[in-house]
Amino acid sequence: MRKSFGAKTLVFATPVWVVATFDKNNRPNAATVAWGGVCSSKPPSVAVSLRKSRYTYENILHRKAFTVNVPSAEQVKIADYCGIVSGKNEDKFGGAGITAVKSDIVDAPYIQEFPMTLECKLTGMMEIGIHTHFIGEIIDVKVDEKMLTDDSLPDILKISPIIYGPEIQAYYGVGRYLGKAFSVGKEMSSRVKK
Repeated sequence: MRKSFGAKTLVFATPVWVVATFDKNNRPNAATVAWGGVCSSKPPSVAVSLRKSRYTYENILHRKAFTVNVPSAEQVKIADYCGIVSGKNEDKFGGAGITAVKSDIVDAPYIQEFPMTLECKLTGMMEIGIHTHFIGEIIDVKVDEKMLTDDSLPDILKISPIIYGPEIQAYYGVGRYLGKAFSVGKEMSSRVKK
């Protein structure tokens, strides 16, 4: 038997991303979002959802760019701080002790201390209820070289991204390796064909 929870944003798990922007006065801002994800492979794109009342909302509209910064588990306090304080009232970079680096590619800063950054240009937006869904085409991905595998690919366990449990309002880390994608299920396919 299953328990019904009704219409809620209860899905496991959502990423914890820190979206960085410049405001009209070139001041960097960082806003933690959990409503985000990949939305296209070609062109490579992500979507983040923000309320109009958020400081980052106007910054994205003004600059037509943003970065998605992936904090590691060790940076959970920084990520939480950037989600509970408003950039209208506080310098989040100074308060969190993080460094804003101006992207050479898009009109937005990225967070130097975080292990992974996606540099995005705004390509679309759509209002959905109380949120606006911002679509950003990924122009470049930057990963700290210490966070790469021996094959020079991003290592999820080294990056150690934070995931968020909506409704229970809790942060978690990434778990153990389960198997190779597009491969581990092949044995089931061969059983069905027999």
